[in-house]
Amino acid sequence: MTDEELWGQVRAGDGEAFGQLFERHAQAVFAYCLRRTGAWSVAEDLLSVVFLETWRKRASVVVEGSLLPWLYTVALGVTRNHQRARTRYEAALGRVPPHDADDDHADDVARRVDAETRTRAVIAELEKLSAGDREVLEMSAWSDLSQAQIAQVLGIPVGTVKSRLARAQHTVRGAFVEEAL
Repeated sequence: MTDEELWGQVRAGDGEAFGQLFERHAQAVFAYCLRRTGAWSVAEDLLSVVFLETWRKRASVVVEGSLLPWLYTVALGVTRNHQRARTRYEAALGRVPPHDADDDHADDVARRVDAETRTRAVIAELEKLSAGDREVLEMSAWSDLSQAQIAQVLGIPVGTVKSRLARAQHTVRGAFVEEAL
């Protein structure tokens, strides 16, 4: 069968026809991705993305003759996206200050253990709150929403938000004061 005939079946949702097209063109697309990236494992990953995108766009693509030109078009876009992402990643890494190899990491480990212990204590206290009080407190503390916006999100009056927030803050604050004593 020709690519055009198989593609007609693929457009109708035939996975086996798509598999035949994959077997027919995977090596060429892989080689293209490998030449563009220079990395075997990256080319394998991008090959998967190319065929995933091809399957996803099957309803809107019309193939006349060989499917390979379309696959190369998709591969070009996929490899460009990969390169842009890699460039952004490397630029971000370049902005990270270098780690001083002489630093003793024991202090950092101790800080992390302490932070994890405090986090567990906070979570334990939050779990003691009612679901409504906890939702309001979490939204207030973590989502940067005003009380009116929290009320809108939860579908409750602003006064209820205020009372739940005050109750939750009092409960949590009280628990940590007792713990400190």
